[in-house]
Amino acid sequence: MRLPRSGAGWTIAVFGLLALLLGALGLIWPETQLRLLGFEVPAERAPGDYTGTFLTAASMASFNMGVYYLLAVATEWRPFYRFTVWFRLVTFTVFTIAVLSDVAPGRFFGVAAWEGLGALATAAGLWWDARRATADPTVPTGSGDSVPVPASDAAR
Repeated sequence: MRLPRSGAGWTIAVFGLLALLLGALGLIWPETQLRLLGFEVPAERAPGDYTGTFLTAASMASFNMGVYYLLAVATEWRPFYRFTVWFRLVTFTVFTIAVLSDVAPGRFFGVAAWEGLGALATAAGLWWDARRATADPTVPTGSGDSVPVPASDAAR
């Protein structure tokens, strides 16, 4: 797999790798994942408690999402980068509301903050890439080649 070729690509790669690793953690050690998120881990679950089922589904989704993000980085799929900015901001909003309305524990705000800061970092990376490509389209993009970062889609 190639290293990211742009600033925005690096932000997507970091998020993708962490999503993949945290998804794997939830699949292998679900109790550890729950503790990291600030949820209680009782010694026994009551009948009808599907926390484990939900955690398995969420962890698998996180793992898959990590793979999708890393695939986007490998192909420098910049429209996907832009798409993630908006939807990570939506995720930030929903998770923040969940904490403020006591649906989720306070520690869960860390997940919201991660999403919001990640969205802002990717937006800044897209802006920086567009600015760099506009200033000098022959500037290497960080992968060792001299292919310019496409500015047309980074500016939208």
